[in-house]
Amino acid sequence: MRDPLTVLTDAFTSFLFEKVETTRLPVRTSTGQAQAVYLPTAAPGLGDSGVIIGREVYSGKGYIYDPFQLYGQQLPAPHWLVLGESGNGKSALEKTYVLRQLRFRDRQVVVLDAQGEDGVGEWNLIAEELGITPIRLDPMAALDHGIRLNPLDPAITTTGQLALLRTIIEVAMGHGLDERSGFALKVAHAYVNETIVERQPVLTDIVERLRHPEPESAEAMNVAIDDVRAWGLDVALVLDRLVDGDLRGMFDGPTTVGIDLDAPLIVFDLSHIDRNSIAMPILMAIVGVWLEHTWIRPDRKKRIFLVEEAWHIINSPFVAQLFQRLLKFGRRLGLSFVAVVHHLSDVVDGAAAREAAAILKMASTRTIYAQKADEARATGRVLGLPRWAVEIIPSLTPGIAVWDVNGNVQVVKHLITETERPLVFTDRAMTESSTDHLTDDALRAAELEAEERAAAFMEQHIGDSSESTVA
Repeated sequence: MRDPLTVLTDAFTSFLFEKVETTRLPVRTSTGQAQAVYLPTAAPGLGDSGVIIGREVYSGKGYIYDPFQLYGQQLPAPHWLVLGESGNGKSALEKTYVLRQLRFRDRQVVVLDAQGEDGVGEWNLIAEELGITPIRLDPMAALDHGIRLNPLDPAITTTGQLALLRTIIEVAMGHGLDERSGFALKVAHAYVNETIVERQPVLTDIVERLRHPEPESAEAMNVAIDDVRAWGLDVALVLDRLVDGDLRGMFDGPTTVGIDLDAPLIVFDLSHIDRNSIAMPILMAIVGVWLEHTWIRPDRKKRIFLVEEAWHIINSPFVAQLFQRLLKFGRRLGLSFVAVVHHLSDVVDGAAAREAAAILKMASTRTIYAQKADEARATGRVLGLPRWAVEIIPSLTPGIAVWDVNGNVQVVKHLITETERPLVFTDRAMTESSTDHLTDDALRAAELEAEERAAAFMEQHIGDSSESTVA
């Protein structure tokens, strides 16, 4: 039987508000204690148009990102930097991102694949699934009618050819060309282009002309022919490496017929090249300029240029300058450059610190996976991350990363579908990532533990969320 006082209270409430008030007892508490009832408010998302990445850890909302959709509104540039230690999910993110972008008809992707196992690159499975043959640059295979890219391909403008030749030589020599060597190269290149018309000019022609310059080139500058020959000797020796040295076969002939630049995905397999040799930045330079003059076109397509081991680009002043120009042109022509780097210190403390800073400034999107505490603090200082984000980076588990999209900073869990999983988790990923060996139940438990730890961290440090950058 109900208490008479309760009956009277309900009748009075019903008379006033035409409804019965709840019978729950009031709770007296402080605002400090009550904040646990109201979870921290998540940052606003990036919209609902584009590629699904996963979900935001704190709110559980879906996280959608597309630089082409955001460019001009929330992004000043469509370029993207991905950082983090090996085995934390960078490779899986790149591959699913590309697969999902390719579902849009106006997308096209070029990947420079610098890693691999069992004689093939890391992107080989995805290429096979899409019916695409990777462009495998291999000095040994090139000698046996393998893939060739010609720096003097007529598809590249005369100015572009000369710029590419200079970059190759400067990368190999480790310093810029002086005026005399530059003059010898310029006159040799001009002579070859003017006189060889029945076939594609090749590097052998340039080397031959540097060794045996034409008298007219000396007379034009009122110098001796022996002086012009001496000026071009070092240049000829460097180019000879591409013709008859350890890089022979890949660049000393006409461009291989049949390279499909209209395919939705183009994979340059560089896994057979020693990543620590001078060959890698030379390859990066040649491929970069070749793509600039043959692939990027004003045809309304949205193009993605993804580079693994991108420190080979950013750590070389001459290659970095080349790609810096490519990135500037890319914004006008719909190009999104994606650079994947393990450690930011690999580039900001390198020989090309100034060029690296310029490229990093162009990357309006930065994704940071787990790093050691010292590296995380250094990354935070360079990128201007909020303090709470820097402090949480060392505790991130595989698959979870801090995303900074032009100041919109969120913690995102990357989600992979069952269809994508066999293509994404290659042998290398299986050996590098500890979560790949877990059962589904164990994997979900690990995810929940990571999310609970992140939520606890945010509750503890919620007062720091207003700080904009690292001190």
